[in-house]
Amino acid sequence: MDRATFACSTAFFRDYSSSSQGAFCLPGGHVDFIEKAESFTYSDFFRDYLIPNHPCIFSAKFTEDWGSRRNWVTWDGKPNFDHLLQKFGEAVVPVANCDVKEYNSNPKEQLPFKEYIKYWKEYIKNDYRSSRGCLYLKDWHLSRAFPEQDVYTTPVYFSSDWLNEYWDAIAVDDYRFVYMGPKGSWTPFHADVFRSYSWSANICGRKKWLLYPAGQEDYLKDRHGNLPFDVTAPNLQDRSIYPRYNQSQPPVEIVQEAGEIVFIPSGWHHQVYNLEDTISINHNWVNGCNVAIMWCFLQDELAAVQREISEWKDPMDDWHLQCQLIMKSCTGIDYKEFYNFLKVIAENRISVLENGLDDEASAKNTPKAAISTLGMLHAVFDLKRTVKVLTSLSANEDFKKLDLTSLSPPPEALLHHLKAAIDTALL
Repeated sequence: MDRATFACSTAFFRDYSSSSQGAFCLPGGHVDFIEKAESFTYSDFFRDYLIPNHPCIFSAKFTEDWGSRRNWVTWDGKPNFDHLLQKFGEAVVPVANCDVKEYNSNPKEQLPFKEYIKYWKEYIKNDYRSSRGCLYLKDWHLSRAFPEQDVYTTPVYFSSDWLNEYWDAIAVDDYRFVYMGPKGSWTPFHADVFRSYSWSANICGRKKWLLYPAGQEDYLKDRHGNLPFDVTAPNLQDRSIYPRYNQSQPPVEIVQEAGEIVFIPSGWHHQVYNLEDTISINHNWVNGCNVAIMWCFLQDELAAVQREISEWKDPMDDWHLQCQLIMKSCTGIDYKEFYNFLKVIAENRISVLENGLDDEASAKNTPKAAISTLGMLHAVFDLKRTVKVLTSLSANEDFKKLDLTSLSPPPEALLHHLKAAIDTALL
């Protein structure tokens, strides 16, 4: 991060409101296409897309050196089933049935990868029809299962990735996925986990995206407050069911070609179609620009849980703890883990600012090496954003009702350390 971008980001977030981020990017508007890597810097992306929360498309030149682009695709741009079977045939993968709706999503099953490829070949041969329905391999943690494979390199633009930095540190999960599906497979209307950013790269095939800027989803809810499963369904025109639909604006529509990367802003709901047999790689990620959106989302989720079980508040001694447990089961995180998430992010940056990196650590693909590559000012920006959110968390009444004695260091001590590190770095 250069000094001009640091100054720009500091000014923007000084008067920042997470509820308004992205609201001024009107649906149906132009989506920028980034053609050349050599003329597009990290600071360009940070300033023009991350901060204002705008979508963009990166050309296929940004992925042309990836192993998956070379090896997973045949000469005519189709999935290379033989190569994929050779490398991953014995893996077990999650597969969704796009033809079935279950609790506003598609039901999933676990299948051997070789069985899924056999199905896919037969599906193509039968003119994209099958008694089994349209099956879509989704949310496969391939990088975690096969770390030795030469698949892709995360572009520098997406390298400030707090989600995967944290979950890698605790060795529990990650938010790096592979998707593979036939023509006609699709993903219903949704926003990404924790209202994170996402980037999605097509290894082969084409996708159509329908994007709704943050806030537009409110106009798409039915009279019970539920979001639609399919935003193209005719019944959305029925005002007795969807009373505010006529106030919504048309979505931003993107057709993503092979090799291209789409950047999806934080909190934008979307629906996605595979127009051809398609393989894609996707990351969900959070950083200093949208961590406040994540925090707002968690507060909204907890409030929804509290409303749902409000009748048990008086008779249940540990009602507040039960609300946290339910929220974690639904979203994957609770308030105490969110504190630990912020702590890990903060401590990694403080370590780099205070100690630097030795030559051996710099040569490795580690979070601290990535922090060092992005520069001291980026680390300071991250700490400033962490201070802002951690201050809000510490003052939150629901957080203060929890047993915080297990948190080490205590929130007040961590905040003091963060502020001291920022002051020292800016001397």
